[in-house]
Amino acid sequence: MVDSKKLISLVEKYEKLIYDTADHIWAHPETGFREWKTSAYMEQHFEELGYTLTKAGNIPGFYTDLDTGKPGPKIAILGELDSLIVANHPCCDPETHYVHACGHHAQCAVLLGTAAALKEPGALDGLCGSIRFISVPAEELIELGYRESLRKQGIIKYFGGKVEFIHRGYFDGVDMAMMIHSGKLPEGKALSISDGCNGCVTKNITFKGISAHAGGSPENGRNALYAATCALNSVNALRETFTDNDHIRFHPIITEAGLAVNAIPETAKVESYVRSASFDAIRKYNTKVNQALAASAAAIGCNVELDDHPGYFPLNNDKNMAAVMKEAMETVAGPDSVVEGGWGTGSTDMGDVSAIMPVLHPHANGSIGTGHGKDYYVQDKKLGCLYPAECLVLTAAKLLADDAALGKKVIAEAKPYFKSKDEYLAAIDAITMDKDAVVYNEDGTITLNFTK
Repeated sequence: MVDSKKLISLVEKYEKLIYDTADHIWAHPETGFREWKTSAYMEQHFEELGYTLTKAGNIPGFYTDLDTGKPGPKIAILGELDSLIVANHPCCDPETHYVHACGHHAQCAVLLGTAAALKEPGALDGLCGSIRFISVPAEELIELGYRESLRKQGIIKYFGGKVEFIHRGYFDGVDMAMMIHSGKLPEGKALSISDGCNGCVTKNITFKGISAHAGGSPENGRNALYAATCALNSVNALRETFTDNDHIRFHPIITEAGLAVNAIPETAKVESYVRSASFDAIRKYNTKVNQALAASAAAIGCNVELDDHPGYFPLNNDKNMAAVMKEAMETVAGPDSVVEGGWGTGSTDMGDVSAIMPVLHPHANGSIGTGHGKDYYVQDKKLGCLYPAECLVLTAAKLLADDAALGKKVIAEAKPYFKSKDEYLAAIDAITMDKDAVVYNEDGTITLNFTK
């Protein structure tokens, strides 16, 4: 039997620490795989609480285990370290433009508060199994060029922090995982538990032309910018073929398109994702997009390098875990405080964790403004930080109480997409591709080579 009042009081003991952590990390934002100061702050506080950390080493982040002393399931509780880049946010770093317009500063506070409360004497009474706290980098899938440079240096293999942590074995032995993201919900609601959200593949697309004087001899050039614009228009022409239930999203940005107005651009660079609700649809529609990119480059005598990497797997929230967390949050925030259902078209690498184990990734209330926008803030820290910490503590306790009856039910009835980590990694590795997609043959014909 879980003593909810006792556990809530243990979290409330650390209310100031939770809010101070949120404020500190908000004031010191860092983007993915650069979160050294953020990770160090979290490391210091975890160690002060008596935790022994396993640090990632050459990238930010760590994990640590809290054992009840009795055999049972292992639950992972996660918090994300990284920020976004929003140059017009009034609180962004004036030099880097980094800002936590995603609410990850609140997640760090929630993770620390949860770990502090569960470290208190008596917090684990009646529980079995163990809890792994994971402070993970690089959830926001941005700065793809920078992450590709880390991959080429051998520092990382995957662009997402949780995917990289899975690869490194930091989820080995974990039976289920959960976290609570910041969000904006209707008044009177404390938590939203969706069915899941889209996954994606990341795309670094480089159009290759031939430079020439734009005024004197443009006929000698091949305009890479024109190839890029033709390609984006071609993909836009495909949109009516995207089926509604697959929730396809393609949203490119041009990051380079020439250096001087009087020279034909020989290089144009585009970053994008192909997002969808299922792994099969991601692969299907990514092939259609690549065909349009290759054909457009060929149409004006250019080439295109297709550099595809696994982004994030679609998230599927576990129904049994959702039921336990709903009960926990209604204990904290009152009846009818939880919204259920719906599908999100964003992406998170918590989806990759859900590909191999039961997972829950809901959203807490307390934020205002537009997520990832210039007006985003976690305004109400009680809703955005304190309640989520209390909810996670209660959920973990409910899953591990009574010889982990509910936790064992979750494990027994879960149906993740892959049977093992190795099967999952092999499948996402098969997405990786880096090659020129247009072959100009000696006989004047052209071959499009846009599949792996």
